[in-house]
Amino acid sequence: MMKIITFKNRSVPVYYPNEQSTSFDLLHHKLSELELDFDFRKKWKRIRSVEMVRDVAIFQYNDGTKLYLEVS
Repeated sequence: MMKIITFKNRSVPVYYPNEQSTSFDLLHHKLSELELDFDFRKKWKRIRSVEMVRDVAIFQYNDGTKLYLEVS
């Protein structure tokens, strides 16, 4: 399943399995915690998509690299 998440005026698609809709809510809460983190906000500008696997968000950059973030 896919939803769009908006953070700092930039929308990114989030892919997650149907049975893990709570992980999407955890990601939204984690992003609100990182709102004042300047380093993460710089990284967010280069993110192409997000994939949720259980309680881990995998941010995929435009160049193919990945950033893993635990959201629980």
